[in-house]
Amino acid sequence: MRKMNYLRLCCLLWDLLDAVLGYLTVSIEPLPPVVVGDAVTLKCNFKTDGRMREIVWYRVTDGGTIKQKIFTFDAMFSTNYSHMENYRKREDLVYQSTVRLPEVRISDNGPYECHVGIYDRATREKVVLASGNIFLNVMSPPISISVIAADTPAPFSRYQAQNFTLVCIASGGKPAPTVYFKRDGELIEVVPLLEPPSGAAGLQDSRAARNLLNRDLDDTKMQKSLSLLDVEDRGGRPYTEDPLKSITPDPGLLFSPATEIIPETVVSREFPRWVHDMEPVYYFHHTHIPLSDGTVEVRAMLMWTLNPQIDNEALFSCEVKHPALSMPMQAEVTLVAPKGPKIMMTPTRARVGDTVRILVHGFQNEVFPEPLFTWTRVGSRLLDGSAEHDGKELVLERVPAELNGSMYRCTAQNPLGSTDTHTRLIVFENPNIPRGTEDSNGKFGSYTVFHHKLQLISELPLGWMERTEHLMFLEGHA
Repeated sequence: MRKMNYLRLCCLLWDLLDAVLGYLTVSIEPLPPVVVGDAVTLKCNFKTDGRMREIVWYRVTDGGTIKQKIFTFDAMFSTNYSHMENYRKREDLVYQSTVRLPEVRISDNGPYECHVGIYDRATREKVVLASGNIFLNVMSPPISISVIAADTPAPFSRYQAQNFTLVCIASGGKPAPTVYFKRDGELIEVVPLLEPPSGAAGLQDSRAARNLLNRDLDDTKMQKSLSLLDVEDRGGRPYTEDPLKSITPDPGLLFSPATEIIPETVVSREFPRWVHDMEPVYYFHHTHIPLSDGTVEVRAMLMWTLNPQIDNEALFSCEVKHPALSMPMQAEVTLVAPKGPKIMMTPTRARVGDTVRILVHGFQNEVFPEPLFTWTRVGSRLLDGSAEHDGKELVLERVPAELNGSMYRCTAQNPLGSTDTHTRLIVFENPNIPRGTEDSNGKFGSYTVFHHKLQLISELPLGWMERTEHLMFLEGHA
């Protein structure tokens, strides 16, 4: 009985307090995730039987430590209620205040608060406050997607299996997108890895550990292959091969490169001597890298033991799914070995003393991954004394007459195959440089001295009259 009386007393006191102070409830209508660029309207609904004092909208940042005002309405200084809709319902006043974001950005992501104040019925100096909050979730689809090959440019070996890695980079997404790979349009079944393997052994398991030499080879081919491997072990170095790069040429080119008979341009192709005896095992690893603007970069890696005989001209695609996209984004590459390099030499008619540039400016096909280029001179060293030169371009500074007829080889290779292209350098006499007498080594001593003196004079800061006098002096002492 006492308990019932106590509850009645509490209700009476609450009604009395409500009658004096009035009541106020505030709520913000929930919103689903929005996409960057959308127009968004935040709606704050509040109900009261009192007289409104103010409305303030805040954007909350830094974990709630900073509140930035984005909208304020003060009833004391304004009689314009056009931004609010009100109507009477059971003697209560229901209001709605809206804030419109015409084009949301990633930076608009975060919490928002709506604060409402009404006057105390007992005294005009006191204000009753209430607030509501909402978290605006702004999504962003990836702005870019690309597929690259890791560790390129890389050499090709026809006697040793090579591990290969494709990397798909999807950047600018929020939240992080889902990334997966396809081969020739079919989804690839992968073995997920928590961490990428540290070495070649990391890609081997009971399903993939097989003898990589082709068991269909006959004994003659097998003996030939093993004999070439023995030459490498004994330190023999074929002219197209860097021992560190594990590239083996045809056996007929191993010991007498200087006497080989080669036409003006020859293209040769190396093929692997091994195949897999089962389907490859694909391993998958991905990482999320937070970016400064609140988005994420996803790097997904597909790793397997490459087989050039079945992987050459295979189409691999990376697809990205994201809730802000109506359909997946896609980037694709076709694994292709280099074929038919196109060599360009400038000048086309080289003269003694010219600087000659030999450049690979394309192939007969689209090549992926990026090839590794190695230049060698058949039967001798390059002009600078080195055995080989890496790069797409070979530069021969101030070619002498003795380079006439020399043959140069460019080896273009990627993990899927290798191809060699040969080109011959023809050097013509320079009519502007007088020819001297040959010395005991067959070189033009007077001509060589004259050429170097002429080069020094051309580099001096002299006028044309002074250079003419120096040239006349040289002609008399050449």
